[in-house]
Amino acid sequence: MRKICVFLGGRANYSSIKSAMRAIKNHPDLELQVILAGQALSDNYGDLESIIISDGFSADEKVHMLVAGDKPISMVKTAGLGMLGIADALEHLNPDFLVVVGDRYEVMAATIAAAYMNIRVAHTMGGEVTGTIDESIRHAITKFAHVHFPANKEAGERILKLGERPEDVFVVGCPRVDHVKELLDRDSSMPLDMYEAFGGVGPKFDLNEPFLLISQHPVTTEYTEAKEQVTRTINACVKTGLNIMILWPNADAGTEGLSTGIRRYRELFPEAKIHAFKNLPTDIYTRLMKNTACLVGNSSSGIREGAYIGTPCVNIGTRQNGRERGGNVIDAAVNEDEIYAAVKKQIEHGPYSSEPIYGDGHAGEKIADILSKVEVPVQKRIVY
Repeated sequence: MRKICVFLGGRANYSSIKSAMRAIKNHPDLELQVILAGQALSDNYGDLESIIISDGFSADEKVHMLVAGDKPISMVKTAGLGMLGIADALEHLNPDFLVVVGDRYEVMAATIAAAYMNIRVAHTMGGEVTGTIDESIRHAITKFAHVHFPANKEAGERILKLGERPEDVFVVGCPRVDHVKELLDRDSSMPLDMYEAFGGVGPKFDLNEPFLLISQHPVTTEYTEAKEQVTRTINACVKTGLNIMILWPNADAGTEGLSTGIRRYRELFPEAKIHAFKNLPTDIYTRLMKNTACLVGNSSSGIREGAYIGTPCVNIGTRQNGRERGGNVIDAAVNEDEIYAAVKKQIEHGPYSSEPIYGDGHAGEKIADILSKVEVPVQKRIVY
């Protein structure tokens, strides 16, 4: 039986691999292992461990590696500290494959540790193009990884151009879409006890009324501008007169500035119709995306899940530059008037038709099946 270890460095990692974790756990020839690390273990970014436990998973190893701070050096120190702890976790678990997701610095630490320990790496969401340092990290992970699970054909072609063997590249779709499909097939309504269950701060409003959803993260190459950027986004959204849900940002350079921007706005305008959540389970966030009048910010969810759901989305700034997107997305510069005009246009348009450009909702099953039988050498060779 093969041991498949999934590395979770934060909430975004989990939503991006949950369906594959379930498929691995249920596969007769596979044993699931889980490493929780970084912001996944920080209360400031939500209690991910309790979420995975409620979903039927458990943490086999925990790696405390998050170095607080609002500058790029904090990301560097976090990655360096993480390599030490992750190496110990991998030594103890001794998996056949380490599954890593995407492009974050925590994932880079796990990938390097596994590569030096001769543990095969399976990488999801490789081959995509975006803004910030994440793009460099993503392609670097591709060169370490032994098995690749890109979300679409375009991403798979980029991986091949990086010199990876065609027999190691499997275009399976995005596991996040699996969850969306399953949920929408079952129930897309908002839970009546949302505020009681998940708290948050700010005025509460009727979820049956139109609302905007803001999900904005700092751009690491523009981290000193994070406070001003989120303030412009909030100002533009408030102008619409709609209720606003806003989520706390990821732990990146610029997070403190962006968080300060949110807090400062709430202090200056306590009566503003803005309710902020530290973290929400994937089920709830998906339902918010289904029911919102418009998703505003720079989260990849508006492009990935949003295309499948048909969520009107305004993508702000450079964070998602180059990522393939559907007709549900309008791009806007970090300019208050431009953001407002785009949001207003999306509100008037309403929901879009579904575009499954990131998979058909069965990526997790495909990943588990491939990992149960794929044969790949530890020693990598570039293909010319």
